Parts: sequence; C-alpha cells; structure tokens
Amino acid sequence: MKKIHTDNAPKAIGPYSQGIAIEGWFYSSGQIPLGLDGQVVGDDIETQSEQVFANLRAVLEAAGSSLGQVVKTTVFLKNLEDFAKLNAIYEKAFGDHKPARSCVQVARLPRDVLVEIEVIARQG
Repeated sequence: MKKIHTDNAPKAIGPYSQGIAIEGWFYSSGQIPLGLDGQVVGDDIETQSEQVFANLRAVLEAAGSSLGQVVKTTVFLKNLEDFAKLNAIYEKAFGDHKPARSCVQVARLPRDVLVEIEVIARQG
C-alpha cells in the first residue's frame, strides 16, 4: 500500500491519509470543502461542492488517476434538499462519465460542512 499525499489539497484533519493506492486502485478519504489553508470554503452547496471536486482532482492526480477513472463515489449530504444542486455540480465535474454512486443524508459532517465525497478509482 502507498499513502497518497499532495500539497494541492488540504491536509487531513485527523489520523488518516488523503488516500491509499494499492494494486492499481486508489481509495480516497472523504474530501470536504476545505481550502489549502484548512478553512471551509463557501456556505452554500454549490460553492462547497466545487471545492470538494477541486480537492478530489488534486488527490486523484497525485495518485496517477483522474475523475475519468473513478468507478464509485459515496456522497454524504447534510441535507437531501440539496440533492438537485449537488447533481448539477457533480454532472459538470464528471461530464459523460457516470461512476456508480451512493448518496446519503447524514446528521453532521466534519467542520459542519454541507457535503463530503469519497471515491474509488483506477490508476493509470
């Protein structure tokens, strides 16, 4: 296993890696809308979702992968009423690529953000 780290995404806020690569696969930790300074970016679902995808792109690139190689996502939303707004940002990020996905509403997320997304992707 190889720990993945990039300075182009926020540092982990706990005892975990930004992601792990193993045998041609990359497993990301959940990305929340933190900027490189570790501060929450935005207070609406659109801005926060855009930041989450920027962070995902950075860790995927560090792992030798991309959004186009993602096979599965898990989306955690604070409020499912944001589902349609999230979907618009999600579709823009993935384009015609449609990875498998789970999406659940949760009671609370770290730093009280509105969205967290983790991915599983092929490398290379």
